[in-house]
Amino acid sequence: MTDKNPIWKFFISVKLTVVLLLTLAATSIIGTLIPQNANPEAYFRTYGAFLYRVFDLLNIFDMYHSWWFQLLLLLLTCNIIACSVERLSSTWKLIFPRKISFKRSIFEKIKQNEEFSDPRPPEELEPAFTAVVRKSFGLLQVEKTDSGLTIFAEKWRWTRLGVYIVHTSILFMIAGAMIGSLFGYSGHVNIPEGEQVDRVQLRNSNQVRQFGFEIQNNDFSISFYPNGTPREFRSDLTIRENNQEVLRKDIVVNDPLRYKGISIFMSHYGEIAPEKPPEPAFSADNIQLSFRVNASGMIYKRKAEIGKPLDIPEGLGKFVLMEFRESAAFMGQNIGQALVGILTPPGGQPVEVTLPIHFPKFDRMRRGDVVISMVHENKPAHAQQNPEDIRYYSGLQIVKDPGVWVVYTGFIVMIVGILITFFMSHQQVCIDIRKKGKKSTIRVVGKANKNQLGMERSVQILAHHLMDSRNHEKRKS
Repeated sequence: MTDKNPIWKFFISVKLTVVLLLTLAATSIIGTLIPQNANPEAYFRTYGAFLYRVFDLLNIFDMYHSWWFQLLLLLLTCNIIACSVERLSSTWKLIFPRKISFKRSIFEKIKQNEEFSDPRPPEELEPAFTAVVRKSFGLLQVEKTDSGLTIFAEKWRWTRLGVYIVHTSILFMIAGAMIGSLFGYSGHVNIPEGEQVDRVQLRNSNQVRQFGFEIQNNDFSISFYPNGTPREFRSDLTIRENNQEVLRKDIVVNDPLRYKGISIFMSHYGEIAPEKPPEPAFSADNIQLSFRVNASGMIYKRKAEIGKPLDIPEGLGKFVLMEFRESAAFMGQNIGQALVGILTPPGGQPVEVTLPIHFPKFDRMRRGDVVISMVHENKPAHAQQNPEDIRYYSGLQIVKDPGVWVVYTGFIVMIVGILITFFMSHQQVCIDIRKKGKKSTIRVVGKANKNQLGMERSVQILAHHLMDSRNHEKRKS
């Protein structure tokens, strides 16, 4: 029937498997290189108008939830199921035959074997040898021959299912990913200190999802490196349900709080402006810049005006302030008020330089020959507040993925399947005992559906135990 059905032939094709896996790998690389679910303005500035429209049409910016990526996963699922069903019938007959029979001719063709002699006759060797073989092999069968007898044994016939266990694990992981994509959600919420929320706006959507409980931000703390960049920011959160505290935890980046299948990650933070801020003290007519030359260690201060070029000391080029921004961004995060200028090194390309007012050592990250900063003689009034009076908000990423445990189950099943597939095999042995004069000659040979070298080692060990059985019988007598 399968030969006549083109749809079935399409899905059992190994070429389809290879194409799907390569396509998924390539698209996953794209999803890694292009940040997912970022601000559309950032995409527009990075890729330009044309590429932005193309990527947006293909849903590249939220690729793992796109219809075509889920279609690829569905095709791979159908391909795995079809290939497994196609091959399972023949494998099933090998594992569960109606009658287990051994063919002596198959073992006679195997060249690798162990031979030795024993003074006991075959009928006396039978109980001793079967006792030894039963310790390692589950199924045992004895056949009488004209010259003696043959003992057949085997074990782990079921290990031929190992590859299907691996296939099942992949289906678990795909199912988990689909469940998370269809029924999970992700969003961001900002919670000021001392306040609480019970809902979140979903990412790239106007939809709002309620938690069924409240998240309260008890306190926020931050520490800095000597150069002024944040070292760690921490939020003290409480989960409240029915006006009762049920869970409390301090969270930092990569150490979330988890409750009822929802993971709460520390994402970002920010200052909350006072309710009645005084007039800003910033004046475009009173800008002082500091130029620190890395080579000489000298620091030069210069008065600057927006739009007027400055010669950088020690011949390191020119710098011109272009504008003052009330809210500047760096890597998608708001860094507050900042000056923006253009640095033109001698013989080099112009570089845009951002000088945040709250982070005077920010330009060090550029690693240029000169570090530019603003001299804080005219800080904005908001920055002149007592640090203890500054109030922060915690930016939290809220993620619910009901398919994550299905994915974890898939990983566990895959580990089991890999162990069975690569470290276990269907093993069969044949012990041929023939009477030769007053002695018996014994030939031990074995075969396995994989790892034949390991099987040869097992045959050597079995033959050694069979030879030791004679000494054991002597000790018993």
